[in-house]
Amino acid sequence: MGMFSESVDVLCSPEGQPVRLTWGGRSYNVCAEPMRWYERRQWWAEDSRAPLGSGPGIVDHEIWRVQVLPAPDGAAGSNAPGEPLTLDLSRHIRSGRWRLLRIHDALRPRTA
Repeated sequence: MGMFSESVDVLCSPEGQPVRLTWGGRSYNVCAEPMRWYERRQWWAEDSRAPLGSGPGIVDHEIWRVQVLPAPDGAAGSNAPGEPLTLDLSRHIRSGRWRLLRIHDALRPRTA
């Protein structure tokens, strides 16, 4: 399992669940029901102080564990699904930005 933090673009369903993501120049479709939980973060190490009354997003990170497969790109031979990747994603509550935190089960994909 690799652990790091890298920006990803995530498309969510109307209910807020990740359904598709773009990472390393490739698109991936979520292929299984994602799991969500919250983790405590060290806000005192990341921010000089917590803004008064800020609440959600200061104490917890929203984490999603998703299984993804490469999205078909239409090129010959590129439609084979292969093995799914299991990824942990974090969504910053206030900005809506997504980060890739962990990769389970496989090596990081190569970028073109």
